[in-house]
Amino acid sequence: MKVEIWSDYVCPFCYIGKRKFELALARFAHKDKIEIVFRSFELDPSADPNSNISTYSMLATKYGMSVEKAKETTANVAEQAAAVGITFHFEGTVSTNTFDSHRLVHFAAEQGKEKELSERLFKAYFTDGVNIGNRERLVEIAAEVGLDTAAAAVMLESNQFADNVRGEEEEGSKLGIRGVPFYVVDRKYAVSGAQSPEVFLDTLNKAWEEKHPTFIQVNEGDADVTCTDGYCVPDPSKS
Repeated sequence: MKVEIWSDYVCPFCYIGKRKFELALARFAHKDKIEIVFRSFELDPSADPNSNISTYSMLATKYGMSVEKAKETTANVAEQAAAVGITFHFEGTVSTNTFDSHRLVHFAAEQGKEKELSERLFKAYFTDGVNIGNRERLVEIAAEVGLDTAAAAVMLESNQFADNVRGEEEEGSKLGIRGVPFYVVDRKYAVSGAQSPEVFLDTLNKAWEEKHPTFIQVNEGDADVTCTDGYCVPDPSKS
């Protein structure tokens, strides 16, 4: 069963939702049969990758609030993150562009490292205060998850995987995805937002039951009307 996750690496609820989904997956009876695919989504494609604008200032400008109000708002989000075991340090984050981060995830996917890289990108941004729009920092992150740094650097300086990112963003738009995180299970069920682990688990169970229906037996077993080996005759003791 496939679960596709549209998210962005500067989206706090994407990180929180990722952890809640993982908590649900740990309780799912068929977790070893789940294929997880990370899809690209940019909250702000026009953002400067080398910006030094703090998240507080960005939020204040975007939503017409004071910097103090922005700090209060993010403190509430940080509390939600802490509830699922994640540490957020918004004071160290800056507004940045994530296009190259998404390209790097596609690069990692070719080497089976997309899960590790996705987790590291979230932690790098929200916990460690790393500007994940900066290519030099992205190369360092690539090395941390076991990717070849020289190859990663060459890829980032090229246009490789740009079409992959744009293609997934367009696909998400066609599916009606306007915000993230957004989870699509077997192109049948969808979950929007950082929902509770119970919501994710219920969705996984429903999708699994629909894909793998179980029979409900309406009668007790009867040896006279079933065969259990290659040659069978009515049981003479019951004639």
